[in-house]
Amino acid sequence: MKKIFYVTTPLYYVNADPHIGHAYTQIATDALARYRKSLGEEVFFMTGTDEHGEKIEKASIESGLKKGDEKSFVDDIHKRFKDLWVRLDIRYDFFIRTTDKEHEDAVKHILDELNKKGDIYKKKYTGYFCTPCEMFWSKFQAKDGICPDCKRPLESIDENNYFFKLSKYQKWLIEYIEKNADFIKPSSRRNEVLGLLKHNELIDLCITRPKSRLGWGIEVPFDKDYVVYVWFDALINYISGAGYPHNMKKFKSLWPADVHIIGKDILRHHAIYWPIMLKALGINMPKTVFAHGWWVFKGEKMSKSKGNIVDPNYLLDTYGKDVFRYFLLSEIPFGVDGAFDEESIISRHDSDLANDLGNLLNRTLTMAEKYFKGEIPEKPDSDDNTEGGGNVKAAAGMLPEKIKTNMRELNFSGALASVWELINTANKYIEDSKPWTLFKEKKEDQLKWVIYNLIESLRMITIAISPFIPSTSQAMWKQLAFKEDLDSVPFQAITQWGLSKPGIKVNKEKPLFPRIRQK
Repeated sequence: MKKIFYVTTPLYYVNADPHIGHAYTQIATDALARYRKSLGEEVFFMTGTDEHGEKIEKASIESGLKKGDEKSFVDDIHKRFKDLWVRLDIRYDFFIRTTDKEHEDAVKHILDELNKKGDIYKKKYTGYFCTPCEMFWSKFQAKDGICPDCKRPLESIDENNYFFKLSKYQKWLIEYIEKNADFIKPSSRRNEVLGLLKHNELIDLCITRPKSRLGWGIEVPFDKDYVVYVWFDALINYISGAGYPHNMKKFKSLWPADVHIIGKDILRHHAIYWPIMLKALGINMPKTVFAHGWWVFKGEKMSKSKGNIVDPNYLLDTYGKDVFRYFLLSEIPFGVDGAFDEESIISRHDSDLANDLGNLLNRTLTMAEKYFKGEIPEKPDSDDNTEGGGNVKAAAGMLPEKIKTNMRELNFSGALASVWELINTANKYIEDSKPWTLFKEKKEDQLKWVIYNLIESLRMITIAISPFIPSTSQAMWKQLAFKEDLDSVPFQAITQWGLSKPGIKVNKEKPLFPRIRQK
């Protein structure tokens, strides 16, 4: 059976509206999925929402609903996520909710399996719990009663619960990470996890809450007085959504996942809890867990409590989806933190999108109209001796491998930078070759070469940017008037120079990106 490329986002927690961090993960995953599809691969891109837990129960009550009406609350919030993904042009293949029956059945099945195996036991838990982070902390880990992650006061807990034997697998996990360099990326995150595992003894994971304290969760199949801890529940989505255990044919075609894309704040759950859960079940590990950085605002991580959340819908309304997508993917290398401010969006818009890309398209099509009645000219029989023509072809020739190299490492900014190298080379080509002078001097062959080379560069640029800013690429493709459906044009089409067909009449429209700030 052919392995399908399987990529996931984390499940987004629906206690509040989506923010820029959610959008960042989603856009990056969408770009990767689109790129892999352009390579001719079958792709399964899964996303979804995490809908159980104390935080959601609390948020539901605070919204004015009664206890027991949590499903109505999550139904409303989960729709806001799906609506935002439509606005961002996200093409996922499956949206999973932890309130889906098949997922709940999978969680119960897995609990039963681990319990039968002896990896789950019951004991009294004495320690702390952080409701905002949905994290258990021992008194050793949080000696001052403050959450090590969010720095909020912790709730003291003294109650019977069920535990999963994380500690049993600590040595195995260290060895696995050391032997598999690609398992955790980037390398800084891998080193972080190894440092934690080598210098701290893993504490078994508390995986339940008594129903007397929390009713909103999946019931433990072997003890109806308890519900499942939200993280244990949520992590299982990666296999339940892939068919486990109800559709093993589907599961075998997808698993192991090729990439779990997550934010660095949930690295511990994905690089420690999740692989140990899989090991205990006898299921193979995902190939890569990639933890990207945060967007910070005025030096601080964005959070609802600090009141510095950036609303993606505002940015979409103000700048448009492709400007937003381009900014997030190009501004910083994927994996490090980025500083957010609107000035940077405006700068990227006016410099990269308006001056570079938009100007190249508009100038080229204007010249095609002026000099060749809007048609792509025939390539002359004479050799191309235009000033800078060789530079354009050389930049175009290097583009496919540069994109492949960057995308292997999920370096979206690097992939886009390689496209912009061709864009900038093409813009310089216009200045160097001076087509307006060639027209005046009636050097028709050279003028044909210039316009043809520019159209061919734009063909390759349009295909190359389509995974990253798909609406812009569609608009460019329409103006270039190529007959093929852009979505069906493979990445392979940018590995060959000279595929633009002479005689096609271009369809110049208004500039794609009018400058926000006039010079």
